[in-house]
Amino acid sequence: MIQHGIILFMVMSLVITGILTSCSAPPEGSAVWYFDRAYEMAAKGRFEEAVSEYTRAIDVDPAMARAYINRAAAYASLEKYDQSIADCAKAISLDSELALAYTNRAYAYNAQGKYELAVSDCARAIKIDRSIAEAYINRAGAYIGLGKAHLAVADSNKALEINPDLALAYFHRALAYKDMGMKDEAIADFEKFITLTSDPVLSETATYEIDQLSKE
Repeated sequence: MIQHGIILFMVMSLVITGILTSCSAPPEGSAVWYFDRAYEMAAKGRFEEAVSEYTRAIDVDPAMARAYINRAAAYASLEKYDQSIADCAKAISLDSELALAYTNRAYAYNAQGKYELAVSDCARAIKIDRSIAEAYINRAGAYIGLGKAHLAVADSNKALEINPDLALAYFHRALAYKDMGMKDEAIADFEKFITLTSDPVLSETATYEIDQLSKE
């Protein structure tokens, strides 16, 4: 179980839309065309529609691994974790070296409390590509769930080496510091998280944690 009733905020990774990586728009009705539409819908939080468009892309090109990876992210945003895991598995079956497929499956495993599986998938992602900060963040969350705070701190630090402004790395490190009894360090990281996050719900959670720690 997640300690202290805290929600572990994980991250999903999206393969970028073809529109941003191509000089011309793809033909209407092509797999890439549907993929781009789905990406734009997901970016707007329209996850049900994104799932539908990624599915159309897959119907046109069943071997389009990136569509499975991104549909997995959309499913996870809808809390449909079994479907998310299945899509990541399909992407991996198409290409076992897709680091983002392991990172996203770890997200879903964490959401289901399957922390050991999440750790394993993150380790695989990191072995393929050490520059994916999301893999370190998701593994840090899994370590917190497993009560291994010192490992969570190490992974949060690694994520911050890759991207010093990665808000969730501070959040997870704060949770780990809290579990280790390092109150001042936890408060400092929660405060840093608040300055970086744009999500009012997450900011409220961090503010609550600061308030509780300050009373101890």
